[in-house]
Amino acid sequence: MQAASTLSLPRVLVAAGGLYTAQSTIGGLTFLGLPAALRASGMAMEHIGLLSLIMLIWAFKFLWAVPVERWRIRADGGRRTGFTVLAGQLVAAAAVAGLGLLAGYGLPVMLVLLAVMAFASATIDTACDGFLIERVPEGRRGLGNMVQVGGGYLGMVLGGSLFVWIYAGSGWTVAAGVMAALVLLLSAPLALLREPPIAASRRERGGLLAALRRRDMQAGLAMIVAFEAGGRFVQVLAGPYLVDAGLPLELVGTLTGAGSVAAGLAGTTGGGLAVQKLGGPRAMQLVALGQILVIGLLALAAAMSSASLTLLSALFVLQMAVMAAGFVVSYSRLMALASPDQPGADFSLVQSASALTGAVAGFSGGMLAGQFGFPVVFALAAALALPVPFILARLEGAISGKSSS
Repeated sequence: MQAASTLSLPRVLVAAGGLYTAQSTIGGLTFLGLPAALRASGMAMEHIGLLSLIMLIWAFKFLWAVPVERWRIRADGGRRTGFTVLAGQLVAAAAVAGLGLLAGYGLPVMLVLLAVMAFASATIDTACDGFLIERVPEGRRGLGNMVQVGGGYLGMVLGGSLFVWIYAGSGWTVAAGVMAALVLLLSAPLALLREPPIAASRRERGGLLAALRRRDMQAGLAMIVAFEAGGRFVQVLAGPYLVDAGLPLELVGTLTGAGSVAAGLAGTTGGGLAVQKLGGPRAMQLVALGQILVIGLLALAAAMSSASLTLLSALFVLQMAVMAAGFVVSYSRLMALASPDQPGADFSLVQSASALTGAVAGFSGGMLAGQFGFPVVFALAAALALPVPFILARLEGAISGKSSS
């Protein structure tokens, strides 16, 4: 693929960063803002828990990613990224606005609107990932992944905290309307962008099965699962563990909210700089070593009854930063494996593997913590993190035909 990009890199990064922030605003609204608002209105937790099922739409977006990319990439080398984004975000924004306008119709209508919103958002994700892979030179991809992950953290603040704040002061309709307007506003730079065509090589539309048969893609999927597994166990148990350890609920909320965003943005910056200086493979090795250190210290502190809450809180925040850096370096490395014929579709496999890893770790981590206690699960997370540098080195050897930077 020859990226005939007359688009400047800053323009590409602003457009992609705005869209990723809009996408994460939808996610933050679904999984943070709405649950808090619904609970405040008296809804039972059993009903609120149904919102988590919406995550399955994002997890399985690879199922329709190939048709999205075939539509986005024209046979003459032109691109329909802007049209895809505009159409999808109009649907998503209408669904968000509908949450306010149809609030009195109950949970079933809300779930339908959230499902429509998630489907549109997941579809746009595929198009934007393809855009980022095509338009950011491989040697500068760390910058692209910085805006990808950083936009994700900023969007969580908008969809989670800002929505709740507006809802508390002005009600459902106004809060949902503001969120819908933000989604459209943040998407505008990419939706209205005119992309120059890319000189296309011979198109090979093999679909996802062809991608899964490729040795480099198999190695890449194994990489993301091994790389994230240990950290995902820690991520899901941070809040419950600190509550059980005696940290006041207000401080837990601050730590997992503002603390998570601050740590995430710091880790995003560090991860992007590591990719720029070291390249993708070595940056992944560096972050993997950081995970061994932080998760190991956390497991040790959790096993010691004398460990202070300050130390435990600091270690959790540090792990949040390491995880954010991990998203940047792993996405940068694995984007290099995407086929030029369907880059967004190929990368959807990576993101789906990441989401499913998080889901499995979240479910099994909670079950194991209930049966055996938090220290055992943190020790398991440390054990999973320990061999990751070796696993990454072996898998790099299995990757062929792609640049390793």
